[in-house]
Amino acid sequence: MARLKDLYKSKIVPELAKQFGYKNPMAVPHVEKVVVSMGVGKATQDKKFLESAKKDLMMITGQMPAVCKAKKSVSSFKLRQGNEIGLKVTLRGARMYEFMDRLINLTIPRVRDFRGLNPDSFDGRGNYSMGLTEQTVFPEVNPAQVEFQQGMNITFVTTARSDEEARAMLALFGAPFKR
Repeated sequence: MARLKDLYKSKIVPELAKQFGYKNPMAVPHVEKVVVSMGVGKATQDKKFLESAKKDLMMITGQMPAVCKAKKSVSSFKLRQGNEIGLKVTLRGARMYEFMDRLINLTIPRVRDFRGLNPDSFDGRGNYSMGLTEQTVFPEVNPAQVEFQQGMNITFVTTARSDEEARAMLALFGAPFKR
């Protein structure tokens, strides 16, 4: 079993139940899924950008990314409906906990000039989103083989009813929020 899942069951559930007054351990919020997405706008000029980003995202998450296509044509961006312009991966279960463990304990500390995660990036329903400016902060990616820098968005979808509950849960997982 994943290390963070053990931590969740043994320490986080009792702590959140005590803090928010849950009687039933099944009512305690949990992380439902983690969505990692990349917008690859450069793919409209050259398909090799999309293939390179797909390879990097697959190494980072351990899962094949789904290709996202443009819904509308935008002439100022030279974009046509149906062009492949993005990638996304939805992680659940053991892979999700492994990814969260690597993200919190290995990747985030490697970010240059890092001062903590923004505690205001919650959506009002207990989901948290963050962004990274480059994929080379992940230990799986070899910086010598990276053809171009690519940012990504990471969203933690939780079952928490409020941002306060989700913030407390992610902080107990070890997420380094700003004070």
